[in-house]
Amino acid sequence: MDVSRIRALRGPNLWSRHTAIEAVVSCEPQERAIDQLPGFEDALRKIFPSLGPLRPDGRPGQISLAHVLEASALALQAQAGCPVTFSRTAQTVETGVYQVVVEYSEEQVGRLAFDKAQALLQAALAGGEFDVEAALAELRELDEDVRLGPSTGSIVTAAAARGIPWRRLTTGSLVQFGWGSKQRRIWAAEVDDTSAVSESIAQDKDLTKRLLAAAGVPVPIGRPVNDVDDAWAVAQEIGLPVVCKPQDGNQGKGVTVNITSREQLEIAFKAAADIGDVMVEKYLPGNDFRLLVVGDKLVAAARRDPPHVIGDGVHTVRALVDKVNADPRRGEGHATSLTKIRFDDIAIARLSDQGLKPETVPEKGRRVILRNNANLSTGGTATDVTDDVHPEVAARAIAAAQTIGLEICGVDVLAESVHKPLEDQNGGIVEVNAAPGLRMHLSPSYGKGRNVGEAMVAKLYKPGDDGRIPVVAVTGTNGKTTTARLTAHLLATSGLRVGMTNTDGVYVNGRQIDSGDCSGPKSARNVLMHPDVDAAVFETARGGILREGLGYDRCQTAVVTNIGAGDHLGLNYITTVEDLAVLKRVIVMNVAPNGYAVLNATDPIVTAMAPKCPGGIIYFAADPHNPVLTAHRAQGKRTLCVDGDAIVVSEGNWRESLLLRDIPITRNGSIGFQVDNVMAAIGAAWSSGLDWDTIRRGLASFVNDADNAPGRFNVMDFRGATVIADYGHNPDAMRALVAAVNALPAKRRSVVISGAGDRRDEDIREQTAILGDAFDDLILFQDACQRGREDGEVLNLLREGLAKAQRAQKVDEIRGEFVAIDVALDRLQPGDLCLVLVDQVEEALAHLAKRCEASQQAA
Repeated sequence: MDVSRIRALRGPNLWSRHTAIEAVVSCEPQERAIDQLPGFEDALRKIFPSLGPLRPDGRPGQISLAHVLEASALALQAQAGCPVTFSRTAQTVETGVYQVVVEYSEEQVGRLAFDKAQALLQAALAGGEFDVEAALAELRELDEDVRLGPSTGSIVTAAAARGIPWRRLTTGSLVQFGWGSKQRRIWAAEVDDTSAVSESIAQDKDLTKRLLAAAGVPVPIGRPVNDVDDAWAVAQEIGLPVVCKPQDGNQGKGVTVNITSREQLEIAFKAAADIGDVMVEKYLPGNDFRLLVVGDKLVAAARRDPPHVIGDGVHTVRALVDKVNADPRRGEGHATSLTKIRFDDIAIARLSDQGLKPETVPEKGRRVILRNNANLSTGGTATDVTDDVHPEVAARAIAAAQTIGLEICGVDVLAESVHKPLEDQNGGIVEVNAAPGLRMHLSPSYGKGRNVGEAMVAKLYKPGDDGRIPVVAVTGTNGKTTTARLTAHLLATSGLRVGMTNTDGVYVNGRQIDSGDCSGPKSARNVLMHPDVDAAVFETARGGILREGLGYDRCQTAVVTNIGAGDHLGLNYITTVEDLAVLKRVIVMNVAPNGYAVLNATDPIVTAMAPKCPGGIIYFAADPHNPVLTAHRAQGKRTLCVDGDAIVVSEGNWRESLLLRDIPITRNGSIGFQVDNVMAAIGAAWSSGLDWDTIRRGLASFVNDADNAPGRFNVMDFRGATVIADYGHNPDAMRALVAAVNALPAKRRSVVISGAGDRRDEDIREQTAILGDAFDDLILFQDACQRGREDGEVLNLLREGLAKAQRAQKVDEIRGEFVAIDVALDRLQPGDLCLVLVDQVEEALAHLAKRCEASQQAA
């Protein structure tokens, strides 16, 4: 078994909406049915008894080693606690070669599970050993390391429940919610509108206390100290017991409370000094409460109890701590609901205060305190008291948060209870926290968990706002780029700042910010991260979907221009038009329920996608009598067609007409494929909610020149001859171009063409076969990149396509695109027409523009 081309599918993809690892697996003949591997399954189940079925999808058929790899990789993740359920193995057109797809929740964990599954299978095949428990432990540990912590995870879960898209920006807790201009960001439990000034104030405990006191919020007295002597002096001034803690600290690190002697203070000072500057303040007796404030509301409260054990008359204190720490809910970090109790110098000193040592066996029922402070990060426990908080206590907590300027704030209160005002019980606020931990509220040790993530999301987004901007995805065989550009232009005409990706680059608000083929998911994600984008249009090519899936979870509008005879067939196991359609329909399957798919009604392969769309359907076709269009219109649904000299838009009894003479790109309707592109773009604009006056203005102002739509039927004048530059590169495009060119007058017609080496032989031949029946002169050139072909191989295929040409009178073969263009231009006479099928789009258009400009100057 050979495993190759392992990919991470990070968005909706060919197989499912799940993120997944995809691999190509080649099996030897005896590995294509495990029945031919005697004893293999028994050996495998002996190593991994909880494996489950070897064909998780439950489909009938032979079970190959690839299927077992799928089942193993999925089961390892599931047994490690990862929430995964989907997997799939599909046989390719190559005998013994399979595509194995296994869902992951964390990419690194998914990749490791795939590696472990391979090792597991090899061990079963070779009769070797494989430590499943060690593999599962490694997977669990990695999952805990890389997944979001409980605080950030709760906010993300709440956002996802509201349909708000999110993206993790780092391996840590920095997360973006929403898209474009509607984006918001959090860092753990800190939101993006928290000022750095407020955060700095909250970190300075002395400054915080002074500001709160000035605002009338009760706080303990005390001050920063320079050394142990100064600390003892303060303790003497304010009276024992006292608290010693870092002036800038968090998670209870270095905090010691209820200090009653100089010896205790010296130990406490050292612990605090290891963190930073030290302060000493009056110890407030009572319980430790954490109140969570979001905006102007108290959303949760918990009583935190210090880490402790209960004596049983049998075990030592140290053994009791070990027993408590064995609780699976307790971990080393913050990913679990509880943290292990620390057994350090502070814990030993606290035992000493109780007349105990680590080796002491406390009597049954005795409560042994291991620390005075009750932070969860040092092993404490939490009890929910949200429903018990007195309104005056809540008011003081909210006042504290607003005094410091924190949108989300953890307020630490020391008081006997939260049932009555702090002033009535000598209680006070001892700290405020800018990025409070949430796990004590989400999963308290005792009491009801609170969905505090929901409150934070409500602070970021008002009800009904899902943080999304209109997203239009465009795919198809031909016309994608023109449709995407025109759609973006229509959206921009409405006043929206538009982000667009296509095969030419990435554009934001009319400015190009990246170049090259940017029709994949990475470019789409970059646009959705841009803060100046109000709407997005994505040309979505097959390669990006195969490589990584979509760059977004769903779109408002999916446009499929056509499939026709397809393109790029034979690559990456997409061998038929039907395969290509299944791939292209991914964008249709991921339309929002309130969105639309805009589909070409003349292409039966495209119309077959309609049942897979979760939203509505808008059909377009030039022929108003197209049967698909007619049936859709009869149901009162949205359609576009051409009726006489206008594009007619209809829904139910409502109709709108847009005159073709007012749409320059169509040349009064004479260029059929541009009419189709216009209808597709109108459908996208309609789905996005644009008004018809705006759509009319946008259509009238869209000029199909080399700047606005490079390589998309750009018409130029050269010494009285018509020159058309286009990037068409498949048989369907050739047919559309021939139909368009035939509508234009010309004395003699010539064409400059090459062929992309990554197409099938028959596709390259068919291009010149079509052109040979429509043009007098053909200039064949070898382009800059042969894409795996031998020198001259593409030229030979192009010439073979001309074997039965009806019209071609003169055929030349030339090396070099620009040389071929110059030869064609130099032959032109006034009234002639030349179609130049460019390869290096930007460079070829610049060369043509320079030649045309020179001819005008010479004239």
